[in-house]
Amino acid sequence: MADALSRPWSLLRHPTAAPLAVLAAGAAGAGYLYVTDPHQPGHVLPQCPFRLVTGLLCPACGGTRMVYDLMHGHWAAAWLDNRALLLVSPYALALLGRWMVEGLRGRRWQPRLSGRAQVLVLALAVAWTVARNVV
Repeated sequence: MADALSRPWSLLRHPTAAPLAVLAAGAAGAGYLYVTDPHQPGHVLPQCPFRLVTGLLCPACGGTRMVYDLMHGHWAAAWLDNRALLLVSPYALALLGRWMVEGLRGRRWQPRLSGRAQVLVLALAVAWTVARNVV
């Protein structure tokens, strides 16, 4: 009896559980976003907390509009929404794919960034934030 009760919890600890949950949430969000134009007012989409507090664009501001435009084949509009995020999106999708593959193989996987790489990512995010708020 105890084994039957603990089985659902063991499934949640399987290496595939987290990437599948992220994939399912992403698919649900993409489905909603596909029919909801973030360029128009009156939709139920999250607002950027950084922009609400500071009035400035964060490094990811425009990401929702960018994804909407990509899903509808508006490549130039996606570029204008957030260039930096568009350029790093293939890398992020590759990381998600690797996470999923490793989970399906029964292995846990986490990307590792050196301290130098972390500083570089932070510096690029700050530079992008400054550039898009100054120009």
